[in-house]
Order: sequence, then C-alpha cells, then structure tokens
Amino acid sequence: MVAPLSPPRILPSGDAAITVEFGREIDQRASERVLQLDRALSEAPITGVSETVPTYRSLLVHYDPEQIGFDELGERLTALAQAETPSTAASIRHWRIPVCYGGEYGVDLDDVATSLGLSPEEVVRRHAAGDYRVAMIGFTPGWSYLSGLDPSLTMPRRQSPRLLTPAGTISIGGVQAGVQCLPGPSGWHLLGRTPVRTYQLHRDPIFLLEPGDIVRFFAIDARQFAEQDAAAERGAVVAELVA
Repeated sequence: MVAPLSPPRILPSGDAAITVEFGREIDQRASERVLQLDRALSEAPITGVSETVPTYRSLLVHYDPEQIGFDELGERLTALAQAETPSTAASIRHWRIPVCYGGEYGVDLDDVATSLGLSPEEVVRRHAAGDYRVAMIGFTPGWSYLSGLDPSLTMPRRQSPRLLTPAGTISIGGVQAGVQCLPGPSGWHLLGRTPVRTYQLHRDPIFLLEPGDIVRFFAIDARQFAEQDAAAERGAVVAELVA
C-alpha cells in the first residue's frame, strides 16, 4: 500500500496570495510536488486563481479574495497537493544548450578549478556531463535555476558579488547551476556563456525553458559562439530540443 502524501503547509502571503510549502530545503521530491501542483492547477483551474509562481520548494498562488476565500482555497490546494497524479516523464522536454567555456566567456573557470583541485578541463567535463532540471524561473526574466549540479562542483558563492555579469552567463553557486539570460548582478561563479536566449520578448516562445525541463550542456568554441549568437539575436532558437 502506497503511503499517502504528506499535506503541505498553507501560508498567507498578503491578502491575495497563498504559499503552498512542501519543505524547508532544496529537495528533489519537494520540487516535483511543486510542479505537479502547478500543472494540476493549469489543467483544472480554480475560479479566482489568477497566477501561480513555482519555486524550489513552494508554489505561490495569487487569487482574488472576492471570488474565493483563503480557507476554501487552502483546502482545495491541500487536496490537490495530496492527490496522486499520473507520471509525466514522457512529456518532459530535454534540451541541449551550447556553452563557450572559460577565457572571456567564463572568467571564473580557472579560479573554480584551482579551488576544487581540478583542471579547468575536468570542471568543464563534469559540468557538461550533468543532467539538470529546471526547478524555477526567477530573479530576472528567463533566469533559470537548475538542480542536479555534480556535488564535486559545489562551491560557496562569491564573497563580493559582481554588479554586472553578461547576458547568457552559465554559472554555479552553492549546489545550484544557472542560465542567466539578461545582463545583471550575480554572486555566482561564471564558467561560460551561451548564445541561447532563454527570454526574448519578440520571439515565439518568449520563454524557452520551463520548470520541469531537463537541460544538458555541451561545449562550443568562440567561432561557433559568434555564429550562434548572431542567429539567436535574429530570433533563432539555437538550443537543441531532443525530446
């Protein structure tokens, strides 16, 4: 007999949002339950719910309190969160994303290698060998937080964050990996850069990656980066969708 799923914590977030919390730490099972609930609400919308925002361990649910009350919505979300759902493995998308590692594209690669006692080539090999899962999108449009980093590449974030890092930065921080779309500040370690735009306002789709997608990286050289970057600027999706 399968043990019933544990109930999530239902927490008020202001007067028009609920946080459905499945854990206190980054955890694969909690992330899966977040995405399952998000998908369930997409497939069977609840009247009054206007938006959902998945994170690593919780789902933020925005709602109109004039259409549905906190208690009723909390009960319905709890029931949905504990319902068994069919496997979605067959529908998960798998992406291959090109990365130009090191040099001007990944200014922290050598320092990361030194800190970990590895060669830069071994850091690249281990980073590119991983199967990552998009856990959430946030911070800036298209910023993709990835779980699945090789534990041997785990590093504390930089003591002094940079005020500006380039668009397309591929980085690691703590137990996470990331794909940064737009220029912005970051305290993560920059390993490389991708020509892929995970967010492009006038492209269809605007957002390339979605929570639940699987990502694998592969290395390209500077010439390939320049060619693919130019194509991506014109709206091409230079990432490879393999499933």
